[in-house]
Parts: sequence; C-alpha cells; structure tokens
Amino acid sequence: MTWKRVVTAALLIPIVVALVLYASAAVVALAIALVVLLALLEFFRMGDAIGHRAYRVWTCASALALIFVQFLAGQDQVTQVSGNVTLHRHFAHLPSVLPSIGDVFFIFIIGVALLTLWTRRPMVEALPAAGISSSALLLIAFPLTYAIRIRAIASDGPALLLFALVIIWVSDSVAYFAGRAFGKHPLAPHLSPKKTWEGSVAGFIGSLLVAFIFRPWLNASLPLLLGMAAAGNIAGQVGDLVESAYKRSAGVKDSGGLLPGHGGVLVGIDALLLAFRVIWYYFILVGVR
Repeated sequence: MTWKRVVTAALLIPIVVALVLYASAAVVALAIALVVLLALLEFFRMGDAIGHRAYRVWTCASALALIFVQFLAGQDQVTQVSGNVTLHRHFAHLPSVLPSIGDVFFIFIIGVALLTLWTRRPMVEALPAAGISSSALLLIAFPLTYAIRIRAIASDGPALLLFALVIIWVSDSVAYFAGRAFGKHPLAPHLSPKKTWEGSVAGFIGSLLVAFIFRPWLNASLPLLLGMAAAGNIAGQVGDLVESAYKRSAGVKDSGGLLPGHGGVLVGIDALLLAFRVIWYYFILVGVR
C-alpha cells in the first residue's frame, strides 16, 4: 500500500501545484467543483450504507451554486488586514444583486422542504434524507469552497493556497511514516487505530517547517506564518479524525477507491475540510501583512 500511496501523490501533486500557481481563478473554481462533486458522491454512498438516501441532485446543484457564489465573492472581495485594504471590484456595478452564501443556504432549505413534501419516498426517509443532504452541503461542500476565497486574496492568493495545501500534505506524510516507524501511543483508537500521538506530533512539526520554507514567497512575518501553519495543522488533524468517524458510523473501511493507496477522494481531502476555513479566518482576523 505504501508504494501506491507514493505513486498516487507523485502523479497528483504536480498537477495540483500547477493549477494553483498558474491556472486562472475560473479554472481553479472548476477544479474545486469537480473535487466537491466527487467527495459528495462518496459521502452519499456512506449515507446509503446506513439507509440515509440523500437528495443527491439538489445537494450537488446547491454545492455548485456555493462554488459560484464564492467565485463571485473572490472576484469582488475586499481584504482588509492590519489596516491595509486591497480592493477587487470586478462586479462593482452590481453590488446589490450579487448572491450570498446565505442566499444559497436559504434556497437549499426551501428545496429540501419541497422535496420532503412532494417526494414519492416513504415518509420514514424524510428526516434521514434531509439530514444527509444538509450534512453533505454544510460539512463537505461549504468548507472546500474556501479554497476559492484563499486563491482570490490579492497577489498572495496562489502562494497562500499552496501553503495551505503543503502544510497538510507534509503533515499527513510525516505523520504516516513517523507513526509506522516509531508510533506506540494511539491517538484515537476508537476512530483510527493506526494513528498515533508520535505521528501526530511529527506531522505538526512538519507543518511548522513548511512555514520556514514558504517565508520568502509570502508577504508575512515568520511568527504569523508559524501560527497559521499550527492552526491549519490542528484543524487538518481534527478534520481527518472527523472523516474517520463518518466512516465508522457508516461501517465502511474507505469512502471510495479512486485514489490508490489513499482510498477515496473524501479521504484525500478530509484534512482540508477544516483547514481551509481556519486558514481563511486566520488570514482575515490575525492578518499576514
């Protein structure tokens, strides 16, 4: 399994890096849309395993709407950090008609209500269907859309998005190999028996080292980058464990098999579910200027 894991990473990472650094914002948004849809399908399959059938089409359509709204917000966003303001007003002539994330969630809720009332499904499925659909949109699609917002942050966006990805990649890899080499104390045996405290700490240190490497490419002080790496790492490890909890709840070993050596797409991006949002808010609230 280890060689499959390495080969898969070696093939995918250069593609992702090229997209992040050189592709336009629209292409990045389309790539994220593809990842979100694949992850949602895997999440739906886990729901199916316990008899919770989602409103798949409506949830996927709402996820795409979220991505579109985040793309518009990225093009029109005002980033204010430590007193410095950078404006992107591509849609300044339409400020009152731009949809918001809240609008998408409201429309999603209306759609779920209508589907619940008019579907031909047995009524016993109404609550599970609403629950798994809402969970998929809120816990999977919504967090991943913040990659679009990070990418749109002034001139630092591409490098900052790559930084967010690399701290997770390094953490996962270091934790995996360190845990196999000398891990003895289980981190969360009821969720993921193979994860150890030794691997977790090694992964955390690996993320901090990434901050030193990225310092020349980001307009940020080293302490702030270290804080961002630490916050992103902790969020990533929590996201990883939460995804393990989902699998345990569904009684499945992997969410899918699209990524050899890693499992499904959802397993490959589980740490990013919380990391993207944490890094976004860290940037907005703490500032990296």
